[in-house]
Amino acid sequence: MADLDVVAWVQVSGGRMLAVRSRGRDLLYLPGGKREPGEDDWSALSREVREELDLELDRTSFRELGVVRAAAHDQPDFTHVRMACFTAGYAGTMAAAGEVDEYVYVGASDRHLLAPAAGAALDLADEQGLLR
Repeated sequence: MADLDVVAWVQVSGGRMLAVRSRGRDLLYLPGGKREPGEDDWSALSREVREELDLELDRTSFRELGVVRAAAHDQPDFTHVRMACFTAGYAGTMAAAGEVDEYVYVGASDRHLLAPAAGAALDLADEQGLLR
């Protein structure tokens, strides 16, 4: 068993973090996903956010927030998720697209709705002062 290596967008508004529900999933995840061969973090994340939320991330404000590692949820081939978390501004009107059924902003009291890695990202955002 290996780690699932992914990138994620941490978007905070009003002290709450953006999360998405992918089709067929019971818990919420962060926008993002796996890199395709040859993709760097920026290319992978901007593509995933475009596919999932119909938004264009802003390259000039793209910053690494940190990396979290947590138990993999609903991923039978992987034991853990290694998730590199990034922040960036965006342009466009947010809409659930592709494999995403809905998007919501969550706070600390909604932690039970989050997959383990998304919960770890919520902690990271809080530690960095983004939820205040």
